Amino acid sequence: MTDKAVVALRKFVAPEIVFGANALDLAGQAVLNLGGLKALVVSDPGVVEAGWTDRVLASLDAAGVEHELFTAVTPNPRAEEVALGAERYRAAGCDALVAVGGGSPMDCAKGIGIVAANRRPVLEFEGVDEVAEPMPPMVCVPTTCGSSADVSQFAIITHRAEQRKIAIVSKAVVPDVSLVDPRCLSTMSRYLAACTALDTLTHAIEALVSLGASALTNLHAMKAIGLLGQRLQEALRGPELTRLDDLMFASLQAGLAFSNASLGAVHAVAHSLGGKLDLPHGECNALLLEHVVDFNFDAAEDGYRAVAETLGLEVRGQSSARVRSALVGYLRELREALGVSGALEARGVKASDVRDLAATAMRDACLVTNPRRPTPRDLEVVLELAL
Repeated sequence: MTDKAVVALRKFVAPEIVFGANALDLAGQAVLNLGGLKALVVSDPGVVEAGWTDRVLASLDAAGVEHELFTAVTPNPRAEEVALGAERYRAAGCDALVAVGGGSPMDCAKGIGIVAANRRPVLEFEGVDEVAEPMPPMVCVPTTCGSSADVSQFAIITHRAEQRKIAIVSKAVVPDVSLVDPRCLSTMSRYLAACTALDTLTHAIEALVSLGASALTNLHAMKAIGLLGQRLQEALRGPELTRLDDLMFASLQAGLAFSNASLGAVHAVAHSLGGKLDLPHGECNALLLEHVVDFNFDAAEDGYRAVAETLGLEVRGQSSARVRSALVGYLRELREALGVSGALEARGVKASDVRDLAATAMRDACLVTNPRRPTPRDLEVVLELAL
């Protein structure tokens, strides 16, 4: 084996994945297959209202799996919610987890699993490979096309006392089974669909140019980018969402990519915004992406050229400056066409917040694999441009 081959070694982890209509109805059998007898079902009020949680509960009932429902989850799940859920898990005598919803219920469920298995507060597990004991068996049913928490090594939890989000990155938090049912997207609002789909695009682009990227992750990232370039505007154009299979498949592909390649400065800054101001994660990513691509371009030009070409831009043979301008412009126009307009200032971010936000982002684990190492001032500029 050559030295080059040793350097190129990469790991790739993923759960068992079932993709297609009615996949969520397999939740009960999936828990049984994992040896679970009583599941804590983690969801949120919006998903319950949409009816997907009841479908999962019915599947558990049909399989003879007892269950306890926990829905005290906010859009940016907090350490206190994790602690409350872990106590409910222990008190009810649960031995498995089922998460139904977007990234918030799934990340909260992961936090609950970490605490239940390791018996320490969730905030103590910040960083990479800090989770010693694996979670209880976990089944995920994603209901948005953005977070990909159902397949990822990431759990993002809000530390309210410090007004920031922590990233827990570990193979121990990869769910056992992901039941990916595209029909679950049918109850999303158009705006939520736009924000989560742009989160998917961000995942794929950041994974492609990540310092942790590999041939395996690039395959998944490029598939996601290609699908979104072809289908995204069409899917959101009419009064009802269409192309649900494509949107959900793109989310899955991007999740497999970033879970194994990690992310970059878009997510580092978005986590900072979410932790301090409780802003929606997908919306933050959408507003930041074009500015981070502009900042990173010189450090990852080949990757960004591939992104531009896959999105259908006519950039072959063009100068670096023209490719950069075309890609940044496309991302801005796409965001606005999907209804994610305005800037961070309209979401309550102030110029006086910028220094603290940048300082917090500099501590984020996602920044480690960004293709260009920023200074605090670099991130301040990104935030100022997004204001």
